[in-house]
Amino acid sequence: MADMEQGGAVTTESLEGLYLTFSLAEEVYGVEILAVQEIIQMVPTTAIPKTPEFVRGVVNLRGKVIPIIDLRIKFGMEAAEDTGQTCIVVVQVQSGGQPLTMGVVVDQVAEVLEVVAGQIEPPPSFGAAVDTDFLMGMGKVNSQVVMLLDIRRVLASDDMGAVADLARSEG
Repeated sequence: MADMEQGGAVTTESLEGLYLTFSLAEEVYGVEILAVQEIIQMVPTTAIPKTPEFVRGVVNLRGKVIPIIDLRIKFGMEAAEDTGQTCIVVVQVQSGGQPLTMGVVVDQVAEVLEVVAGQIEPPPSFGAAVDTDFLMGMGKVNSQVVMLLDIRRVLASDDMGAVADLARSEG
């Protein structure tokens, strides 16, 4: 996974690799394939009281309870009805030195793309009012722009603390 720790310079070469691409609304996102554990069909979730709006709940995945995050809501997009294409991408990242497994709801999984350094640009700067820390870069592949997510930062943000604790306790 790309080194995004403080003090570590991120280069386009360090972002090269395979990315699972998926859509949210009309936009295409990519997450490093090494973080992806599996892709599952959308299943009913069990709601957990007093969690942020973007937490759909938890699911039992082969005996392991994992939190499910709706990326549309997390990213401030309008909620959408689930379709036959809606699925859960189960990811595992390191957080605080421990593995953290969560599911993220996406509109549709597209494909695995190889993204090379020459196709990657730094994320645009929108000023202090817009937080783009969760973006590692912008991939330009086959005439489309793919936002390369730092899924660790998406899942480890301040508002995810209790959800991360739940994921760790169930792991």
